[in-house]
Amino acid sequence: MRIYSITQALNLPQYKVTELKNNEPNALYIWVEPYKHKPFVCSGCDKVHTSKVNSLKEVVVEDLKLFNKRVWLIVTKRRMRCPQDGRLHVERVDWVKPRARVTNRLSKDIYRLTSITTNTEAGWYLGLDDEKVYRIDLETLEELSAQKLKPIPACINMSVDEVSWRKYYRYLTNVIDVDIRKVIWNSMGRTTEVLDKYYAGIGKEDSAKIGSVALDGAMTYISSTAKNAPNALIVYDKFHVVQRLNTTVDTVRKLELRKARKEDRTDLIEMMDCKQRFILLKNKGNLTENQKERLDRLCSLNDPIFKAMLLKESFLQIYTKQDETSAEEYLNAWFAQVAASGIQAFMALAEKFKNKARYILNWFRKRISSAISEGINNKIKRLKQMAYGYRNVRYFLLKIRQHCGLLSPRFSP
Repeated sequence: MRIYSITQALNLPQYKVTELKNNEPNALYIWVEPYKHKPFVCSGCDKVHTSKVNSLKEVVVEDLKLFNKRVWLIVTKRRMRCPQDGRLHVERVDWVKPRARVTNRLSKDIYRLTSITTNTEAGWYLGLDDEKVYRIDLETLEELSAQKLKPIPACINMSVDEVSWRKYYRYLTNVIDVDIRKVIWNSMGRTTEVLDKYYAGIGKEDSAKIGSVALDGAMTYISSTAKNAPNALIVYDKFHVVQRLNTTVDTVRKLELRKARKEDRTDLIEMMDCKQRFILLKNKGNLTENQKERLDRLCSLNDPIFKAMLLKESFLQIYTKQDETSAEEYLNAWFAQVAASGIQAFMALAEKFKNKARYILNWFRKRISSAISEGINNKIKRLKQMAYGYRNVRYFLLKIRQHCGLLSPRFSP
């Protein structure tokens, strides 16, 4: 291979190839040095110096594959005495960060690949081990986070939601800009103090500009938002209300299933098995004819489940109302309907809804939803599965920002 051709292929600004070692089947060693006319940019003060070169230093960095071989560059760096501090410094190289062991373009390729596949697969493709991919990816994400997410981004309409990241009730909080549908901030925990950190980060002025916040009904998030964002309309959004209704229906199903097992009601046991619970939780309009028949049969055989389904479907009618006043009247009527039903699980839910009724009704003033949060949560679940869990929580938070937020390669140069 000609030296000139390799110089052209590498395309390293102001550097030329001086030597090549190509006697290994999977590796290529290339010596490069700066052209004589290349200005010396001091790594100590970032200024151009014209002093006499004191000495030369060689550093080894890995670059992108060439001819399907891993490439190591042996880079000659000049040393000069800096007039600013009188110390010896090597020159700055634009395409390699100080003390880095890979080129900038290899770091960028790793960052892009890990945004669409696992670290293991990215490492296999590039010929790198998992640990090296992890280390470079973490460094790149930390750098991008400092560049793009500081100061902390503010927004007008936002959604706040929690997501489990490990067993034993370990959660993190995501703040999502509803208008761009991206995670703009996240942190470990789901307490009032955690969300307080976000509001403190954007400052009182930007907090006062927040127009609406969609929440899952958690009092920790409600109290933090009420305290820090005085002009924000807090909405207990429809998506999470429906989720609570489904959870309550499922609670009734589990209770009735236990009773059926004690009574050895094989017909009910089969119909209420957890594999069949989706017919209770799906929107009735989305069921097939066969599923509707199974649901009708189950309701005819079990009165509590029949009542639970009626209460769920009855509540959903609130979202057909045209304004807040008529919705409030309907909600109060629903509370009376629950009290008359005698279904304990729904009576407990109704008490919670009463305490948060104004937030439920705020949906009719601003129809914001945190359903986008659930879509992001599903991406996060896939992300955990791809990585078989994350031990470094800081890395996990950064990966969420990469896959679901502003650190995505689509938003980064």
